[in-house]
Amino acid sequence: ERERAWLEMSGAGRERPNVLITGTPGVGKTSTAEQIAAGLAGMTHVNLGQLIREKGLHGGKHEDAELDTFVLDEDLVCDELEDQMTAGGNIVDFHTCDFFPERWFDLVVVLRTSNDVLYPRLEARGYTEKKVQENVECEIMCVVAEEARESY
Repeated sequence: ERERAWLEMSGAGRERPNVLITGTPGVGKTSTAEQIAAGLAGMTHVNLGQLIREKGLHGGKHEDAELDTFVLDEDLVCDELEDQMTAGGNIVDFHTCDFFPERWFDLVVVLRTSNDVLYPRLEARGYTEKKVQENVECEIMCVVAEEARESY
């Protein structure tokens, strides 16, 4: 009965919803997604950053070595996830959201945190000062929240 109600509500033809949890690195996306997926039967956590690294869904390292990041290949990511997202039941966590097909997600959640919490978290990860500063500035300027508003 609950599944039928979901199908009628979503209009997506999926038995289970897809949820995107997004936000600046360090706000708690992965921890939150893991807890939600563990508490809901039939839901799978997709740690997209990990998947990108494991499957090479990128165009190599960013030219600025201080950022210590990969250049995302959006087409490879979307191709990799298409069937899984069509099936539903996914809780995806990633730090950006503006390249996903809008039809993939039934709910988009943007996590935020204070800079007093964010800064030490990023330092504890061993991020360079430049990378910490860039991410803190993104949080201050609400970059991910604005991307989510514009995209969904």
